Amino acid sequence: MQVGFKALAKQHSITLAQPLRIDSIIGTGRASRDTGEQIENHYPPAYRPTDDFAGHFEFGLKYEEIHLEFFARLFAALDPALIETWCRNEPFGQYARRTGFLYEWLTGKQLDVPDVTNGGYIDAISSDQYLTRTEPTRVRRWRINNNLPGTANFCPIIRRTVEIQEALQFNLGAALNELDRTYGADILMRTASWLTFKESRASFLIEKEADQTDRIQRFAHVIAQYCGHVQDPLSDQSLHTLQAAILGNDALGLGLRRSPVFVGQATMREDIVHYIAPHFDDLAPMLEGLNVFEQTTRGTESLARAAVLAFGFVYIHPMRDGNGRIHRFLINDTLARDKAVPDGVILPVSATITSSTEFRAGYDRTLEGFSRSFMRRYATSYHFGEMLTYEDGTLSNFVFDDYEDARFAWNYPDLTSHVLYTSKVVAHTVQTDMAEEARVLVIFQLAQERLKEILEMPDLDANRIIRSVRENGWKISTKLKKQYPQLDNEYRSGRILDAIRSAFEDSSNNDASD
Repeated sequence: MQVGFKALAKQHSITLAQPLRIDSIIGTGRASRDTGEQIENHYPPAYRPTDDFAGHFEFGLKYEEIHLEFFARLFAALDPALIETWCRNEPFGQYARRTGFLYEWLTGKQLDVPDVTNGGYIDAISSDQYLTRTEPTRVRRWRINNNLPGTANFCPIIRRTVEIQEALQFNLGAALNELDRTYGADILMRTASWLTFKESRASFLIEKEADQTDRIQRFAHVIAQYCGHVQDPLSDQSLHTLQAAILGNDALGLGLRRSPVFVGQATMREDIVHYIAPHFDDLAPMLEGLNVFEQTTRGTESLARAAVLAFGFVYIHPMRDGNGRIHRFLINDTLARDKAVPDGVILPVSATITSSTEFRAGYDRTLEGFSRSFMRRYATSYHFGEMLTYEDGTLSNFVFDDYEDARFAWNYPDLTSHVLYTSKVVAHTVQTDMAEEARVLVIFQLAQERLKEILEMPDLDANRIIRSVRENGWKISTKLKKQYPQLDNEYRSGRILDAIRSAFEDSSNNDASD
């Protein structure tokens, strides 16, 4: 016998964009099978709930996972009298109280039941099992601590799985301090400009725009200027400032969009739709919900916050252009504002994403964790019709027929996999990519010093000579001699080659002995 939330979904014909992960079955004994995407739990007959709404919903709250999309759809389809009867029968019962609170919070409607007048306050959801507010809001009517990390218009769910808990144990500050200890106290600051440019260039590479030199430089400037220094990054004014700085003040359609948008790809015959973004009338309340998450989770895990703000933003997709770059900007911005990284230090997370097939495929899989299931649910709900000009100047013929229904999914995304991916990317960025950048900088610094002992020159010229010698197989090219006639002296050029090469060889020998 199937029980719990899936039993209620079946009884009330609830179709979800994000499937319920747990299937609870009353059998002969206790057993569990986890396929990665689905968990099948078997319980002995003693666990059988009463075969009604209260019985199945209480079972789900006890033994299954919080699923706000399901709750919102169920409450919209449910006769509220079923909840009212339960609350009257068990006025102090924690599961009836939590259900009453969740109904009113999600629907905005008040149940016809009296306030709970005594008893201790209980949490809306478990802080041991989910990422919650740091300071809950007391709801006297239900004697509930509302610790949900958002609003009814946008509230992400992050499950504290074993994998998540392990990933969030990564100590970013300690890892950066280790880089300082290994390579010198000022090494991160000396690499800041290069890492900022590298992050900008890789961000464009993700969007398949790697040859946009001017725009790469502009985005690098935005990262350097604004990361950690934007008071309220999700406000209209801040988003407009960031977008204008990224795209240029003359770009079309700055500010929140007033037109439909989808993420996809164009072919010779048609546009392929990978994801449909929320209706433009819903952008402001959804961004406010994401902003509430930012404000109410301060002091919790910075890596989780960075992931939710970045991916939550890109799913809301509030701008006509620049969403992807602001999405990746928010990762570094959150870490900087949380003081998880020193001021001025940029983690080149986009460079890590593009550094390997594994990380790039993981990025796509993470985005598809929400978008693919969403599109399965709404595969037949869109079409291309008459071309219209919208309020923001966008010309579009895209039509989506299920904005109201899809709001249940958009408002309550499960971003657990997004937190896991972001945590792994950041850890790899610091422990591997940044460590390698620091090592290379130290080698270049040593090569510069040895080169200048032979021939005094500015750093820019020294770097040009070092790179040319390395790329030319440890030889001084004819072109380089034309640029620097001093290198035409055979004795001097030999000493210069030995000096440069020794810096790299000494480093290799040190690595081998470590």
